[in-house]
Amino acid sequence: MNFTETKIPGAFLVEMKQIRDERGFFARGFCQDEFRQHGLNPSMVQLNVTTSYKKGTLRGLHFQEAPHAEAKFVRCTRGALYDVVVDLRPESPTHRQWFGAELSAGNPLMLYLPEGCAHGCVTLVDDTEMYYLTTAAYAPAVARGARYDDPAFGIEWPVPVTVVSPADASWLANTC
Repeated sequence: MNFTETKIPGAFLVEMKQIRDERGFFARGFCQDEFRQHGLNPSMVQLNVTTSYKKGTLRGLHFQEAPHAEAKFVRCTRGALYDVVVDLRPESPTHRQWFGAELSAGNPLMLYLPEGCAHGCVTLVDDTEMYYLTTAAYAPAVARGARYDDPAFGIEWPVPVTVVSPADASWLANTC
């Protein structure tokens, strides 16, 4: 795997090295040793899968507070999405800044988001699926969110947001 740090400290684009032949390809999608070598938390405890039916479906911005803060490792397995990490760590030099990348079933990219960052995505095509590993189990008591259109972040979503859950639409702006 190739690891490229983004402008958000601790957030990495991870590219699978694909070994191709007439059958298709083989690639490692996760490796504890390689995560450790890059200073990333390799203790994944949960795998989540989401399917979004329509282009423009937004999920996020989600995070969990301590003591259940979680790192996430995201891959798109069908369709395409624009995946975003927002730095919510007050002590970070990139506090309230964001980074986004297109993840799709057709490219070998994945995104690692460190603890203390929010995660969101918008689908670029209909019928999109993603999976993501987390370093902490879902803890509803500390699950939080931030507005996807919060002007404090200024996220530039590449497609209009057309579907948002009531929960995601209810997060307040300027709270992180």
